[in-house]
Amino acid sequence: MSKIIFTEEFCKPENLHPFTLTRQIQDLRIGILTIREKWEQGLKMTSYDKFEDDYKDLEKCIRIDDSLVNDTYYLIHGNLLPTPNLVKAVKSLKAGQFISLNEGQGVVYCFTKNEVKEYHKIEVNKAIPVKDEAISIQFPWDIFQKNAEAIRLDFQLVTNKRKSASLSRTNKLLNPKKIFIEKGVIAEHVVINATEGPVYIGRDVRLMEGTIIRGPVSVGQGSVLKMGARIYGASTIGPGCVVGGEIKNSVIFSNSNKAHDGYLGDAVIGEWCNLGAGTSNSNMKNNAGTIRIWTSDGYLEAGKKCGVLMGDYTKTAINTSINTGTVIGVCCNVFGNGLTPKFIPNFSWGSEGVKRYEFEKAIEDIKNWKSLKQQNISVNELSILKFIFENY
Repeated sequence: MSKIIFTEEFCKPENLHPFTLTRQIQDLRIGILTIREKWEQGLKMTSYDKFEDDYKDLEKCIRIDDSLVNDTYYLIHGNLLPTPNLVKAVKSLKAGQFISLNEGQGVVYCFTKNEVKEYHKIEVNKAIPVKDEAISIQFPWDIFQKNAEAIRLDFQLVTNKRKSASLSRTNKLLNPKKIFIEKGVIAEHVVINATEGPVYIGRDVRLMEGTIIRGPVSVGQGSVLKMGARIYGASTIGPGCVVGGEIKNSVIFSNSNKAHDGYLGDAVIGEWCNLGAGTSNSNMKNNAGTIRIWTSDGYLEAGKKCGVLMGDYTKTAINTSINTGTVIGVCCNVFGNGLTPKFIPNFSWGSEGVKRYEFEKAIEDIKNWKSLKQQNISVNELSILKFIFENY
């Protein structure tokens, strides 16, 4: 049997805060699928995580030592997206070999128990060079900047040799060959334009009347697009979301809501977030200058366009005006007058970040929000949030 083991080592997950505070890099969503799901589907293997000795080590972690069973393992950098060429090369690897991408460092290592020399140390000594347009996620803004290409790659992977479901004739479809509809989709009087990129609509999605979608776009299973929603490419709406208003070149992870009017552009929104009615972000400076974003290594340049980067479980009040290139941490309750600060720490109460969200109150509020989608907070979520509250 063959298995994938993801590693964050050498990937600098701290540069992807706030999103990697609550998840491994490989569980980031970009395109239609998460990075983990892309590799699992491409290689048709089950995946695990390398034990990293930190608070995010959960049930799927594997220690690379003499306790491994006699399987073939593929150790993959968690921030690397698969391409067809790269997947083909990985499938050809033999134990003791590794892929050197574009004459750089190794990114995928093939080994068995025989190649394990010490705890978390393997001997792989034959490089297999691969030239490919590699896509790796180094910083949070990479998620929306590289989302168009990720949607195109995932569309090929997810729809290969499959037939799309059909929609009623009240809907207008442009370039229908690049539109894939899963079963259970409800849509009437909707416009879907795939002339500039594919559009994927997941199972049991509801597209209300007047929705306009311009690809490349992905809408995940069970999501709802409310009346008159305008979704531009390259946008991803994850599973279980409710969205409305105007969204452009943004990625919304699962179970988050932007249910009302307001603009979201060049942005990444984590899981279990809620944007109050009228919330909008600025994605471009008034002087059209380069945008600098807060990171754990200080402020870095992210290009000409960047909206908001919002961690999991965060909420905004109605009519919140989010500044250009703003980073909002995990589990914040954002409200206040005027534009938000450019950085709002984890567990902030209010936009100034002066007062902390009391932990028990924050958890109670998360439970309330999750109950609206018939879900409960897990023991693992509680453990991770407690660690973030106490250490970040």
